[in-house]
Amino acid sequence: MKFVFYKELIEDAKMIRQKVFVEEQGFENEFDDIDQRSLHLVVYQDNEPIGCARMYPERENMILGRIAVLKEYRALHIGSDILHVLELKAKELNYQTVCLSAQVRAKSFYQKNGYIHFGEEYLDEYCPHVYMKKKIA
Repeated sequence: MKFVFYKELIEDAKMIRQKVFVEEQGFENEFDDIDQRSLHLVVYQDNEPIGCARMYPERENMILGRIAVLKEYRALHIGSDILHVLELKAKELNYQTVCLSAQVRAKSFYQKNGYIHFGEEYLDEYCPHVYMKKKIA
């Protein structure tokens, strides 16, 4: 597998997010202004895009988001690998904490990767979400 960072949202990442968040999960507002100020990660296997994420600074934290893996690759721990690569990049950029907004159904996945829940549960397009964070330094 190859992990590549891009300074702009490329078509490979758009395709994955469209398939996962819009077509599979029914979200309507997948692409936003934050994409313009984010660093984007795309995961490739045999030169085919199979996963993606974005990260952007907000105050003293690095925010992780739009973490997605194509359905046929989900049982291969690629999501955990994506988190690890994002955390290493955040550490390289001198951040000590990473935060994210997780769908409640994915909360246990993030907990297994060392994230803790904070704040109240809220709805994003009728889907329950929670804020989570992890100290990386």
